[in-house]
Amino acid sequence: MTPDPPSPPIRVLIADDQDMVRTGFRFFLDAQPDITVVAEAADGEEAVALARRERPDVCLLDIRMPRLDGLEATRLLAGPGVADPMRVVVVTTFDLDEYVYGALRGGACGFLLKDSGPTLLAEAVRAAAAGDSLVSPSITVRLLQHITAPQSTGFRPPGPPPSPVSAATLKEPLTDRELDVVRLVALGRTNAEIAGSLHVSLSTVKTHLSSVQLKLAARNRVEIAAWAWQNGYARPDAL
Repeated sequence: MTPDPPSPPIRVLIADDQDMVRTGFRFFLDAQPDITVVAEAADGEEAVALARRERPDVCLLDIRMPRLDGLEATRLLAGPGVADPMRVVVVTTFDLDEYVYGALRGGACGFLLKDSGPTLLAEAVRAAAAGDSLVSPSITVRLLQHITAPQSTGFRPPGPPPSPVSAATLKEPLTDRELDVVRLVALGRTNAEIAGSLHVSLSTVKTHLSSVQLKLAARNRVEIAAWAWQNGYARPDAL
């Protein structure tokens, strides 16, 4: 039996006005066997032009860039009304709510802080290429606090829709270990941190997350966390 040919690497564009940041991102991402950097841009206008010309699988955009900021570039590449939207992950130093909401409204499928670390950066690229999304864990927790807040608290920012499956109506209940993983996701832990806390391998955590997504009909870890918050599993003392 002839083995399947290897999948082509994920093609990435990096846009950041700091040369050292672009160099660092390229160095790490090009070292991944399944990722290759095909273009770099130092400002938003160049990023949009290169993205439209090169059609990368994933665009990594900084927010504060000359000529055109990352939020506007995101809207032009992935926003409502774009005929063939691209997969955009916003990567920034600035942990501000208005940036998070602006990026998600503009069509971004991920939002990472630059101090999230290279491993999470690669995970975000892979998730975006697969049609999923990844948001920095610390931002996820704050975002979900807004999403699950009572309507009387005022403005509720856009976010993932509530999971259609409640804890009481699950066709197949989560196992105790799956619930442990869900609680830690809801508290903003990365996969590596979850593996360390539960004393299991990283692959085991990913297997549990895949099972949880299927049972909850959740598209990504943000929706898993939303389900946990809405069903009372996000309290630190619940562990």
